[in-house]
Formats: sequence, structure tokens, C-alpha cells
Amino acid sequence: MMNTKGYITSILLAVGCASAPAWAFTSSQLETFDNEPPLVRGMLERASLLLDEDEEEAAWKAADLYCQASRYGSAEGAYRLGMLYAVGRGVPANRDYAANLFGIASAHGHAEAQKMLETVALTTQQAPACVLSEVSPEKSPDTTAPRQSAAIDAYIATLPKHKRWVVELADKIASWHQVDSKLVLSIITAESNFTIAAQSNKDAQGLMQLIPATAERFNVKNAYNASQNIKGGVKYLRWLLSYFRGDVALAVAAYNAGERTVDRYHGIPPYKETKAYVKKVMGLYQSPYHVFDASITAPSPIISTLKTQSKAKKARVL
Repeated sequence: MMNTKGYITSILLAVGCASAPAWAFTSSQLETFDNEPPLVRGMLERASLLLDEDEEEAAWKAADLYCQASRYGSAEGAYRLGMLYAVGRGVPANRDYAANLFGIASAHGHAEAQKMLETVALTTQQAPACVLSEVSPEKSPDTTAPRQSAAIDAYIATLPKHKRWVVELADKIASWHQVDSKLVLSIITAESNFTIAAQSNKDAQGLMQLIPATAERFNVKNAYNASQNIKGGVKYLRWLLSYFRGDVALAVAAYNAGERTVDRYHGIPPYKETKAYVKKVMGLYQSPYHVFDASITAPSPIISTLKTQSKAKKARVL
């Protein structure tokens, strides 16, 4: 049977259990090694042991073994290599490569690869060179450079180990949708404190506390699936940033109370809960503006009003 303690995260995978290890492949989520030829099975087992070491060099060596297994036609090898490219573990993060590898594994009947294709929602013919010929995969870039600090970074540093895998998952999904992961993580902190199974008395569910209507709006079939939940929450947040033209406070208020409520009050609603929520998220994120894609939706009707008020205020100051 396969090693179930491997270090690859179940990132973007159906991890419906809050107690799932951060980087674990569980027997219920994956195929076994039983139907693999002895040579390929040995490669997969060695790769699993390397990933237990939690080092980038070891992860790259595991990727090399998965490349070899893929060249032998192993669906499991292709799937696991796709996961490494999806999260940028040992090799550079590459969504196209991940999607291609999931497609290869899926074509061979790999059930989890089929689920991943739904999450990645991308079809591509781009495959890593190491799957096509006997070359080693490229190594992931140096990630040791310090990131710009923020209050959310300080909070993330205090998270227990069993919750930190959510950070990497959020980072990856946020980058795919051009949303600052610091904002996404600030919202996750305020919404659920990184608890996958969180549920409010208003039936908001999961990490980003999606209500059923929002989940349906953004095609989230299982709000307690970590990847689906974050993907849905990020897509909603991206829409709100476009709707409120990059005004983070308004977008955050709308995430809590709904965009129509923010429109009705021409700003942050005077609800105690919403005001406290905005204060918490903004205190963590510490930036009033976020870039936005104006092509996603027309702006909120209050945007022009706010611009007029801002101009009038500046005129009075002058």
C-alpha cells in the first residue's frame, strides 16, 4: 500500500476533513501503488519518503522520480507530479503543467486527478520536458527572500502547524485569480480562523464562510472542501473589488453584509458586526486599495457619488 504520511499537501483537493494533515495523501483520496509495475512502484515509494523530509532539494528529487514514473505511463506518477507543480513544491509553480498532468492521469482513470481538473478549470497541452524526455525537472526558485511584512504575516506566524497548509493553498488560489493573498488570508482569519468545518448560525460554511447563495453563485458544490471554498471566496472577493473599484473597505464590508447592503447605505453599513469585521480585516491587511479588473463588472452606483464627495472635500480644503 502507499505511504499515507507523504509531505505533499492535499492542496486544491477534496480535503473535506478538518483534521486532514497539511501535506498528506490519504488512502481515501488516492489510488494505491498495488497495480504499478515493481520498478515504478519503487520510484513512487522512494518519492514519498523523500517528501517526508520537508526539504526543497528532497522535493525536487521526488519530482524527478515522478517524472520517471510518468514516462513509464504511471497515472499516479503524473498525478503526484501535477500536485507538485500546482503548489510549487520542489519545482516552480506552473498551473499549465499541473493541468496537463492531471489530464494525463485522468485519461487513465485516476479519480483524484479528475477532481483536480474541476478545481484547476484549465485545459492545456503544455507538459514539463521531464515527462517527454529523459531530463530532470527544473528546480523551484529561491523563496528565502523575506516578504514585505504586514499584520497578517505576524498572525500567520502564530498559527499551529496543522493549519499552515491552508496558507499555501490560499496563496496559490489567490495568485491564480490576481487577488492579494494577504487580503484573502485576512478574511479567512476573520471568518473562520482557518477552521475548515466552521459553520455560523446563518449557515455560512467553511474557511471563507460562504452562505449557500454565494456558494451557488460561484459554483461551489461542497463548501467544506478547502479548495472549493477558497476558490469560491476568492472569486467573490475579486468580483467585489471590481464592483467597488479597488476600495478594500467597501469590498470587505460587502463580503460580510452583501454588496446591495453597502449600496443601500452608500458605504459601510452601520451594523455593529459589519463595522467590527471591517476593522479586524483592515487591521490585518493594512492597505486601503487593491488593484482590480474593471472588465469583470460595472461599478457600484455609489462609486461615482463617492468620487464626487471626495472632489468636493478636496476643493473645500484648498
